[in-house]
Amino acid sequence: MTAKVKAAFVASNSGTPVVITSGFASQSILRVLQGEKIGTLFHKDASLWEPSKDVSAREMAVAARECSRRLQNLSSDERKKILLDVADALEANEDLIRAENEADVLAAQDAGYEKSLVARLTLKPGKIASLAKSIRTLAHMEDPINQILKRTEVAENLVLEKTSCPLGVLLIVFESRPDALVQIASLAIRSGNGLLLKGGKEAMRSNTILHKVITDALPGSVGKRLIGLVTSRDEIADLLKLDDVIDLVIPRGSNKLVSQIKASTKIPVLGHADGVCHVYIDKSADMDIAKRIVMDAKIDYPAACNAMETLLVHKDLIKSPGLDDILISLKTEGVSIYGGPVAHEVLSIPKADSFHHEYSSMACTVEFVDDVQSAIDHIHRYGSAHTDCIVTTDSKVAETFLRQVDSAAVFHNASTRFSDGARFGLGAEVGISTGRIHARGPVGVEGLLTTRWIMRGSGQVVNGDKDVAYTHKNLPLQ
Repeated sequence: MTAKVKAAFVASNSGTPVVITSGFASQSILRVLQGEKIGTLFHKDASLWEPSKDVSAREMAVAARECSRRLQNLSSDERKKILLDVADALEANEDLIRAENEADVLAAQDAGYEKSLVARLTLKPGKIASLAKSIRTLAHMEDPINQILKRTEVAENLVLEKTSCPLGVLLIVFESRPDALVQIASLAIRSGNGLLLKGGKEAMRSNTILHKVITDALPGSVGKRLIGLVTSRDEIADLLKLDDVIDLVIPRGSNKLVSQIKASTKIPVLGHADGVCHVYIDKSADMDIAKRIVMDAKIDYPAACNAMETLLVHKDLIKSPGLDDILISLKTEGVSIYGGPVAHEVLSIPKADSFHHEYSSMACTVEFVDDVQSAIDHIHRYGSAHTDCIVTTDSKVAETFLRQVDSAAVFHNASTRFSDGARFGLGAEVGISTGRIHARGPVGVEGLLTTRWIMRGSGQVVNGDKDVAYTHKNLPLQ
């Protein structure tokens, strides 16, 4: 070890920084290159550096809240400008962002990560421009903060207003997708919320550069600590205990991640655990439309949570040429098809292990059902209440499906891939919620707001209600 230290001193004094770390630890070199603080760093200017000051989880959350209050005090135009500046900064730094992302992708491939994870990790050409465009769309939308939602005359010269306001501080835990960081940060800025972000280690370089680009675009009047980037796994456990300073947790990732977070915190959790989305082809379906929808829902982006995982087909279509065409087209595109008990026998295809399975890849399950009610029952039993679709020309059957399927998004003759905040016109989304409280479906700006009551009076007191003549009259919003 002495020889190694001496060699490190010589190299560092000549201008080459050196890190000495354990050769027995797994992937030590890769972890150093990804920015983890492991081992000992030798640098010629080390004596001039100030000791790093670790910021506690509570300090991060409190700082984010303080900055969010400053953000809320800005005018609507000032908040709009911040978003436009962020969009410009992303485009100006695209080459640097892409370089860091490519390093993450190569490291993930070398580490043997699944193809679906690598796909979510990759920022494809045009993605930065697309993200910047969605941020500009968000900036030009109506300011969601301090909107008067309802005005009531409680009594003469006593007016009550219900107004929109930010939730406070959000903690977002996400896996793989660095583009999620950009979407979430822009929504937090638009909604006036403080934000803490924890991404997966596989996207560390991408997340770090994106966080820097975005926070560098924030004005000093707000402060960079509006958006904090959590880098240590240990900090997450501490953050999940802070129900007094963090108002909402939004996990974006696997079923395991979402379940672990729900079990580890008293803070409200918004999100979905699975994306087991169905397409049901009814006996009256236009099979050309059905083919377009099925192919898009499965192949457009197989790793997405709104991709089709199960294809349900009316039993009358078992020998339909249209169904044969769909199945052949799926196989031609490289989709592996697994069958439920009926489809396994009829189509002579491998049997699916489970109906409740999110492949997140070029694979899907096929099963035959008796009618629309059987399809609905199947979806309720095995689905995840995310997004489900019916393909039919029978309007009565369609309405039955749309009314009865209890999912966050239910479509008629449209691909499940439309279940997305940007495609819904929300500007961007922080995630998709399959819960039934607060927000459901793609969650945009409105899902990050709550309400408060503002009363304007002229000296009124209750006094046992002796001196008040209640009118409770609805007033125009103005």
